[in-house]
Amino acid sequence: MESVVSTPDPAPAAPASSPAASLRRLYLLRFAFAAVWAGLLFTSADTLGPLSKTLLVLYPLFDVACAIVDVRSARAGRGPVRGLYANIALSVLTTAGLLAAVASGIPDVLRLWGAWAITAGLVQLTVGVLRRGMGGQIPMIVSGGISALAGASFIAQAAKDGASLTNLAGYAFLGGVFFLVSALRLRRR
Repeated sequence: MESVVSTPDPAPAAPASSPAASLRRLYLLRFAFAAVWAGLLFTSADTLGPLSKTLLVLYPLFDVACAIVDVRSARAGRGPVRGLYANIALSVLTTAGLLAAVASGIPDVLRLWGAWAITAGLVQLTVGVLRRGMGGQIPMIVSGGISALAGASFIAQAAKDGASLTNLAGYAFLGGVFFLVSALRLRRR
């Protein structure tokens, strides 16, 4: 008698990750990065040394990478991507500008960061409004508005004596908290 060896059916393929699940993971990563980045910048906020210069250039580069991941996820879910492309362009320009600004001093960094915070905040607010049906976007909308206001305060701070990068650390951490809240509120689909 011949023995018949049956092979188990292959496991069903895991369902593709939903746009909300991808966004949730991305937002959690952004929170973790912002928290670590803010802590490191806070320790070196009074001068433009090697650590603070590296951190300042790294932040918008990380934003570019996150926006690229976001674009891919949004495209797969047929979501809005135009604002994400604008964010990529703004962050690339900011990175280039920061490479020059870190050699000029803290006031120039604050002016450039302020302009970026205003424009990127308005983009974030717009993308949040377009994604509101996904859920979890109210924190992103609020964060975008706060970013624009914070940007104006950075530009104003640049004109004062004793300008420091401390407020940038607080700004990044608060932005990270908004990403965390949004990640926790995104609907599971």
